[in-house]
Amino acid sequence: MFGYEFLTRDKNGILEIEGCNSLDLLKEYGSPLYVMNESDIINRCTQIRENHIEKHGGFAVYASKAFSNKAMYRLIKSQGLGIDVVSGGEMYTAKSVDFPMENVVFHGNNKSPQEIEMAIEYGVGRVIIDNFYDVENVIRISNEKKKKTGVMVRVAPGVEGDTHDFIKTGHEDSKFGFSLNDGSLEKAVEMLLKAEYVNFRGIHAHVGSQLLENEVFKKEVSVLAKLYRKLTDMFNIEINEINLGGGFGIFYTESDTRLDVSYFTDLMNSEVDREFKENGLKRPMIIIEPGRWVVGEAGVTLYTVGAIKNIEGVRKYISVDGGMTDNPRPPLYGAEYLAVAIENADREEENVTVAGKCCESGDILINKISLPERKSGDHIGILSTGAYNYSMSSNYNRLPKPAVVMVKEGTSRLIVKRETYEDIIRNDI
Repeated sequence: MFGYEFLTRDKNGILEIEGCNSLDLLKEYGSPLYVMNESDIINRCTQIRENHIEKHGGFAVYASKAFSNKAMYRLIKSQGLGIDVVSGGEMYTAKSVDFPMENVVFHGNNKSPQEIEMAIEYGVGRVIIDNFYDVENVIRISNEKKKKTGVMVRVAPGVEGDTHDFIKTGHEDSKFGFSLNDGSLEKAVEMLLKAEYVNFRGIHAHVGSQLLENEVFKKEVSVLAKLYRKLTDMFNIEINEINLGGGFGIFYTESDTRLDVSYFTDLMNSEVDREFKENGLKRPMIIIEPGRWVVGEAGVTLYTVGAIKNIEGVRKYISVDGGMTDNPRPPLYGAEYLAVAIENADREEENVTVAGKCCESGDILINKISLPERKSGDHIGILSTGAYNYSMSSNYNRLPKPAVVMVKEGTSRLIVKRETYEDIIRNDI
C-alpha cells in the first residue's frame, strides 16, 4: 500500500499495521493514536550500520528531536547508534535509560550554562559549538570541573538544500553556526585549541531537512575540505572527524521518492575520499545525523471521524479527533500527507478535506485527498507521521496528547501513556 510493506488488510478489509488490526489498536489504546513500527525502525538502523558504519568506517547518531522518548532511546542504544540531543530534557531522557553518553552529540544555538554543565557532568562525547556564548561557557565550565570536553564547531557553509525555507539550515543567513566569511570561526577554533580542558574534534555542518537529492552534499564536502586545509595550515593540527549532518528525505506523498540511506552516504563518503585527497589531507571519520529518515515512515496516526460538513460546490470537510496538536506540520510548513481508510475501503471514493478539531481555521491536516466515503464513527490513518508529530505535539485548546504504541510482528506495546485531563492541570497553581 503506497509502498509501505507493513500496511496490509485482513480478510475483512481492516487496515493492519505490521500485522496489528488498527481497530483493535484503537479499541485497546484509544483515539487518536500514534502507532510506530519497530521493525521498520530496526531495518533502517541496520541499513545505516551496513552502508555507513561498517562499509565506510563512519559513525551515525540518531537526531532524536524527530521522535524522542525512553523506549526510542533504548531501541537506538540496542542498534549501536549514537544520539543527537538538543536540550537538557533530551539529554536527561538519554541518561535515564543508561545511554552511553560518549555516543551523545549535544546541539543547540542557545544552550544554557546549566545544560552545558549537565553535558560536561554526564560526559557527553561531543558538544557542538554554535557561537561564542558556547565557546565561553564550555571553556569556563570545563575548567571549573577539570573535565575534558569533546567539541565540534558548527559552521554555516553557505550551501542550501532544496527544501522549505523554515528547515534550511546551511545558508549564510542562519541562526546556526559560525560564518566562514568574517574570521569568527578561526577565532573560535583558536580559543578552543588553547583551552586546557577542551578537545577539538572537528567541524559540523548541516544543509537542511527533508532533502530528496544528494548533490547538495557534494557542495558541502567541497566547502568543508577547503576549510579543513585552511585550519590545518593555520593551527598546525590534524582534524580527525567531520560531521555532515542529516536531513535525508522520506516518502510523504506520491510526488516524493523513497530513498535508501546509501543514496546519501555513498556519495558523502566518495566525495570526502576525493576532496580530502585532493587537498592533501588525512581522511576524517564521517559522522551523520539522520532523524526523520529513521522514524518518519514508521509512523501512522489513527483517527476517528466525527463531524462532516459538505459545502455544495465548494468542498467536503471530514473532521477528526486530533489535528494540529498532534501534527503541527501542515499548518506550520504546509506539509502534505497521504491517508487511508481503516475500514469500509470498498466504498465509493470522494474528494475531502481532513480537518482537525482545534479552534483554528488553519487546523487542516490534509487539504485535498480522495478517500472512500467516510461517515461519522469511521476511521482513517495518516501515513509517515513518525517524525516531528509526537515530538512537536502540544496541549493547545487543552487537548491531551495521544498515546504512542510500538508494533512489531503482530504484537503491540504501549511506550507513552495517553495524557489525561489531570495531566493537563498537574502544574497549574
